[in-house]
Parts: sequence; structure tokens; C-alpha cells
Amino acid sequence: MINAQDIKIGTAIRMDGNLYFCIDFLHVKPGKGNTFMRTKLKNVVDGRVLERRFNIGEKLEDVRVERRPYQYLYQEGEDYIFMNQETYEQIPIGKDLITGVAFMKESDIVDVVSDASTETVLYAEMPIKTVLQITYTEPGLKGDTATNASKPATVETGATVRVPLFINEGEFIEIDTRDGSYQNRVKM
Repeated sequence: MINAQDIKIGTAIRMDGNLYFCIDFLHVKPGKGNTFMRTKLKNVVDGRVLERRFNIGEKLEDVRVERRPYQYLYQEGEDYIFMNQETYEQIPIGKDLITGVAFMKESDIVDVVSDASTETVLYAEMPIKTVLQITYTEPGLKGDTATNASKPATVETGATVRVPLFINEGEFIEIDTRDGSYQNRVKM
């Protein structure tokens, strides 16, 4: 159990049978009345964000979570098989629990977050940026850098991203895995 005033960004709590991560908090001391904590909590399972107010001194059930690096090995049906980098244990993780799954290729390292008390996997997170090779796109023209126009391109994982007109097939690009946006061209 932790006190409400001890909530920080990244703190995990169990409330109403669900697990939440604190993504924002504010310690409020009004002119009249008691001090309280205004928080934004993100549900681990469905990703919904809710705002909640806690009185100072209120007890909350905290959850100890562990982040460990796992290596993606292969896909088996709807599950993705990962290997723990320390123990070499292999575990399956469902597609809906992985952020950035469309940009994940074999041997990528992801952070797997699990509940330390029950050893259940909460979610897996790709690094924010990844470098992928373009496997197909329409040919670009030299000098097509003046406008903000973009075209679709297929990367090596099979995902489609919007890239500037000057990007060609075979080039490497950096992609933001949170929203699938093109960041820049990478020289390899």
C-alpha cells in the first residue's frame, strides 16, 4: 500500500480490479479545504486514460512491475514468441499487448513489462524509433524536396508508411513506432 501523495509518473496501482499507470499528476493545495492529488491514469489493458482525484493520506494498492529486455524470435499463429535475454526462457505474447507490432522484425529487442507478484505479462513495448528498409515504393525524382508531398512505401515488415517523394526503394528510413510516421532517411 502507498499513500496518494507518493504517486509519481510511472507508478502502477491496482484500482477497481484493473491495473493503471500514472501518466500525469498534480499536487493541489486549494485556499480552502484539504490538499489532494489530481492524477491521469492509463489502463494497462485497454489504454483508456481517466482522471482521478485522491485525498492526501488515502491508501492505494501499488503494484510492483518489472521491465526486462526480450528478443523477438518468430510469430506462431496470433502469438509472438520472445526470449528473455538473461534466462533464455521463451514466452508467447499476444499481438494486442505489443505496441508498434507492425514495425517489429526478427531479433528486435523490446521491453516487456510484467507484474512482479503474479509474473503475468502486462504489455510489450517497441523502442520509440526503429530503422527499416523500404521494399517497395514508386520511384522518386531528384529535387523533389521542396514540397511536403508524400507517397506510400512498404517497409521490410510489410507495414505501409507515408514517406517524402525523394525516398527510393532499398533505402533505410527511421520510423516512430508509436504512430508509424516517417522521421528521416538513414545512411547505412
